[in-house]
Amino acid sequence: MGNTLTIFDLDNTLIQGDSSTVWSQFMVREGLATQKGYLAREARLMADYDRGEMNIADYVALIQAPLAGIPKSDVDALVARCVREAILPRVYPQAWELIRRLRAEGEQMLIISASVSLLVQAVAAALEIDQALGIDVEMVDGGYSGVIAGIPSYQQGKVARLAQWRETHPQYDGEVTFYTDSINDLPLCLHADRVRLVNPCPQLQAAGAGYGWPVLSWRLE
Repeated sequence: MGNTLTIFDLDNTLIQGDSSTVWSQFMVREGLATQKGYLAREARLMADYDRGEMNIADYVALIQAPLAGIPKSDVDALVARCVREAILPRVYPQAWELIRRLRAEGEQMLIISASVSLLVQAVAAALEIDQALGIDVEMVDGGYSGVIAGIPSYQQGKVARLAQWRETHPQYDGEVTFYTDSINDLPLCLHADRVRLVNPCPQLQAAGAGYGWPVLSWRLE
């Protein structure tokens, strides 16, 4: 039997809310996202996500557009500040407790998120989770573009990205436990050995009822 693996979705699972939305709001406050109606368009796309109908390429193009022409190092510094100021306060206490316990037990943890990698990896580092997969984007002239690179970690793409990750981490071929809230993650739920639904959306809660997946209620204190 191989080493076990615990996988976390990020948005609305480990944190209250969506890190991409928090980042979008941060970019508006910082004067990076100046397009009229930017947050309204982001909200419409997120509503599509909640229904399991988002065009992920459109969303990545929108959220990356304000970063055009900005050097990677400057973007990374802004992301780090956003994580510190606006995202870490949203981490559920129950998530912190679980992460600390699993780390003490020597469990390998992995975040797989449909947010962009530059954001997901920064959050994972702050949580001291050393493995994280998000949607990669192509690099252009030393900066981040709005074009997806490789397989986006969205819906069935999360299963594909996990398979790719395991090719380079073959020691983690044991049972998989997956924590998520979203109907978009149903493919990975069906792929995992154990599923834990954290504040699940109605669609996922209904789907999970037939499988007997436990439901966890996590709240900010």
